[in-house]
Amino acid sequence: MLNSNMSTLGIIFPNTYDALVPELVNVRLMASIPFASRYRLIDFVLSSMANCDIDNICVMVNNNYHSLMDHLGSGREWDLTRKNGGLHIYPPFAEKSAKPYTGRVDALARLLNFLRSQKENYVLMSDANIAANFDFNAMIQAHIESGADVTAAYNEQELPESLINSHSHDKGYYYTFGINEEGQITKIFVNSKETGVQNFSMNVYIIERELLINLIDDAFIHGQEYFERDVLLPQLNKLHVHAYKYEDYVARITDMKSYFDENMKLLDDYNLDGLFSGSPIYTKIRDDTPTRYKEGAVVQNVMVADGCVIEGEVENSVLFRGVTVAKGAKVKNCILMQGTTVESGADIQYLITDKNVKVSAGKEVKGTDSFPIYIGKSQKI
Repeated sequence: MLNSNMSTLGIIFPNTYDALVPELVNVRLMASIPFASRYRLIDFVLSSMANCDIDNICVMVNNNYHSLMDHLGSGREWDLTRKNGGLHIYPPFAEKSAKPYTGRVDALARLLNFLRSQKENYVLMSDANIAANFDFNAMIQAHIESGADVTAAYNEQELPESLINSHSHDKGYYYTFGINEEGQITKIFVNSKETGVQNFSMNVYIIERELLINLIDDAFIHGQEYFERDVLLPQLNKLHVHAYKYEDYVARITDMKSYFDENMKLLDDYNLDGLFSGSPIYTKIRDDTPTRYKEGAVVQNVMVADGCVIEGEVENSVLFRGVTVAKGAKVKNCILMQGTTVESGADIQYLITDKNVKVSAGKEVKGTDSFPIYIGKSQKI
């Protein structure tokens, strides 16, 4: 990460899909949700940008951002502590009259002065509900070669049932694309209910900085809110919007069930390699002690972070930092976040525990594969 990609500015929107997982964002935002035993969701897009030498990155937070600011700090782990550029975290109340923003247009309108003062040619925008090891340099190069005004990333997958079955827009908008043979996006479908494999937007866009400024300036004046729905969709006949197909591993969080499933998929080495075998993914360093497996511990097919103490039985589970499983306890098909304690004799299955949860001795708590049980932060059961 020594060479700076002077051509691209990064912007991350960490709150966009908070409503999809209301339980997990009660004390945090989507971007800071723990994932894959020691990471937060924002680590993936932020690391992907840093690995592509994008060293001027703005995180446009909206609410519940204390945990994210604590996690990111000065950006040292991502080599973003710099005199020029580096990591910028913009809270919604940076100005006296400001309120939480509603969509990307509103958010970007607040950044117009910042955007005008920057030198980069392009802007890379992304949400933070997707875990992927993204080579953004390849996408930027494809954008330049295509001569497009805007390049949008997508992957081919079926739409999650949780999105298709939603009967309102309270959980936000999602987009699918119609793409012609030349790779140009000719249609944008908002909250499609189509079944089968779709061209599912990843909400990752490359656009020239000056063009973005002009589009947002005009959209904000006209009271528009959403970049895809209100800016791109009405102008598909004027703008050249190019599609960039992402073919590597993608973990997309759309509800609590998908959060559970995407974590559990990483217990398969094929999926684990798909997400982590490319460029490194960085996260906040905590300098915990190595996990200790005491005499009598039985462990099978698990992902375990550092700082854990295991004396009982753990199978098909994801354990974050500092989890304790006491002697005689049984943990199966569970996701246990940082600081969770499972006391002696407890038997838990298909459980998601938030930070610092305590499962009392002898307690039996069992969810199902289709409906894992969630226990909130610092609760005792």
